[in-house]
Amino acid sequence: MKRTTDKVFWQQPLTYLLILAGAGGALLGQRLVFPQTTSSSQNSTQIVQSSSNNYGTSNSEKSNWLPVRAPISNGNFIVDAVQKVGPAVVRINASRTFSQRPNMFGRGIPEDFYGYERPRSRSGPVEQGTGSGFIISSDGKILTNAHVVEGSTTVEVVLKDGRRLQGRVLGTDSVTDVAVIQIDANNLPTVTVGDSNNLQPGEWAIAIGNPLGLDNSVTVGIISATGRSSSDVGVPDKRVGFIQTDAAINPGNSGGPLLNQNGEVVGINTAIIDGAQGLGFAIPINNAQQIAQQLIKGGKAEHAYLGIAMQTLTPELRQELNRNLSTNIQLFSDQGVLVMQVVPGSPADRSGLQPGDIIQRIDNQAITESENVQQIVQNKTVGSLLELEVNRNGQNLSFQVRTGNLPSRLRG
Repeated sequence: MKRTTDKVFWQQPLTYLLILAGAGGALLGQRLVFPQTTSSSQNSTQIVQSSSNNYGTSNSEKSNWLPVRAPISNGNFIVDAVQKVGPAVVRINASRTFSQRPNMFGRGIPEDFYGYERPRSRSGPVEQGTGSGFIISSDGKILTNAHVVEGSTTVEVVLKDGRRLQGRVLGTDSVTDVAVIQIDANNLPTVTVGDSNNLQPGEWAIAIGNPLGLDNSVTVGIISATGRSSSDVGVPDKRVGFIQTDAAINPGNSGGPLLNQNGEVVGINTAIIDGAQGLGFAIPINNAQQIAQQLIKGGKAEHAYLGIAMQTLTPELRQELNRNLSTNIQLFSDQGVLVMQVVPGSPADRSGLQPGDIIQRIDNQAITESENVQQIVQNKTVGSLLELEVNRNGQNLSFQVRTGNLPSRLRG
């Protein structure tokens, strides 16, 4: 007889009954438990969303669990400045009888920079050139460079809105390279003029013009320096303390505006140095305005004039001149500005200045470089009285010199 304990466990009827009962209970439990879980999840989500709504979350964000970036503004000060000034910037097309012209900016400066392009064809007697300018009054007065329109037979002004108008030159000044054009139009957009005397190196600089025929081109850089003398720039026949900038400037930009970050005109783009990169120069707008007012009023500008050729004195120059017996000059100081020549009949000649005099002070201002003298004189009006202190053969003397008007033969 076999014992009950020897039977296999799963072969017992009671075991089947328990397995079937357990399976049925599991199926029933699943139907009861899952709906409760889903409901709980929905309630939980509603609680989270309700909590988020308390912090001002938008409806669109409720369906997106990723963070939303705040809108980015497309505007900046360069865009604002260009939009402000751009409508007042014009293209100037000028024609004149072709001739072999000397390089107006002397050696080292290409003839076709900034303004006149080289003639497209040399088969005809007329050359075509292009430059830039900007409107300074709503009745059609335009400021540009003298070399853009000087000697022109016809001048065409192209506005940004596409209109082409004939212009007439009210006046040019080759000494500062400033010119004013008039077109017959009204209610024109104008620029806002800034103060070039307050410029500091490192400020933003924005140039607008028509380089190489590409109208309304914009470049940006900084003010690299101020008060660059004409000899520094390589244009000794000019009388301007130039603004230096690294904003890209190319042929055709000549006469266009140089702006500060507020969109105010602080200069007129005018010169580059041949072979240099990142070096451009502009006429300070304060000086240009003074000349423009004279051109508008009378068609020409006056420039204060002493009538001397001068050189900054150095110890080396002093020794050289003292050794040169043919000069009959003995210098007892190595600081100041040496008068090398006095133009006969000039204000300096009439006041008694002589070659060999060392200018040490003007209007009680110490003089150490020839650029100091040039800057003081060019900022004076014709007829101004200057107090000069000079050293002559070791003696300190005082002179009063009344400035004259720069003769036309010396204007380049």
